[in-house]
Amino acid sequence: INEVKCCLFGSLPWGSAIAKIIGKNIQKSNRFDPVVKMWVFEEIINGRKLTEIINKEHENVKYLPGHTLPKNVVAVADVIEASAGADVFIFVIPHQFITRICDQIAGHIKPGAFGISLIKGVDEGAEGLKLISDIIREKLKIEVSVLMGANIASEVADEKFCETTIGCKTEKHGQIFKELMQTPNFRITVVDDCDTVEICGALKNIVAVGAGFCDGLDFGDNTKAASCGVADLITTCYGGRNRKVAEAFVRTGKSIEELEKEMLNGQKLQGPQTSAEVYKMLKQKNMVDKFPLFSTVYQICYEGRLVQEFISCLQNHPQHM
Repeated sequence: INEVKCCLFGSLPWGSAIAKIIGKNIQKSNRFDPVVKMWVFEEIINGRKLTEIINKEHENVKYLPGHTLPKNVVAVADVIEASAGADVFIFVIPHQFITRICDQIAGHIKPGAFGISLIKGVDEGAEGLKLISDIIREKLKIEVSVLMGANIASEVADEKFCETTIGCKTEKHGQIFKELMQTPNFRITVVDDCDTVEICGALKNIVAVGAGFCDGLDFGDNTKAASCGVADLITTCYGGRNRKVAEAFVRTGKSIEELEKEMLNGQKLQGPQTSAEVYKMLKQKNMVDKFPLFSTVYQICYEGRLVQEFISCLQNHPQHM
């Protein structure tokens, strides 16, 4: 089989974090060409070119300091050179640059090539909003998938557990992207609705700006969440007492009951109790395995399961493959 050749556009923190994952995954696979070209917007750092620093020291000193990039990730400053012969394009650049980049490589695309956009944003089209993936599709005439999730670049680079969603219309492409990017701590779900995935990834940043305004104005968590579709969920994860007591449960080693007495004047927490009721129902219906998060929370609260196993229960779960 011909080896699949990958080109990544983008060297900011998110692009560099993804380059780290892709570079490592490719080393373990025989499906891909071992070299990943990473297009880097050339800058001079302390008198040296950024591409040269990345290629010699294998570290993006400006945008992802402290992280070693795999040696098979090669920084290239020239757009055409970076994209030459690529089968798979991964776009992780600020959205205002996408049109210019696509215009530069438009005549140089291999037949059968395809891409994926990790860019969170929308553009202004003549008839209204335009998705970034649509700009790429129109200009390069290739199929484009999208990847969006709660993926803060530094946490992904630190290999802290997170999940992400790929919207992809072609199953085969979805498999290739998963093989390129999935790790035990970067879990990917592939769905076939690209547009919804992309629009959620873009719109949530508007909400985040509103949240920042609320913090600046010293409003509370309820106010912060009032602007958000999943208001209750967000609030409770950041400011609710279920979250607060659960944190103390981990830090102090005391039981939920003791902490309810100490921290809540003996009031009962809703979360653990709800998990017990849900668990009972899941058991009756033989569905414990389908809801790893709910089941594990219950087992930690009531059956002495170690809280340290919390993430590994989710990682090793068939639903999360």
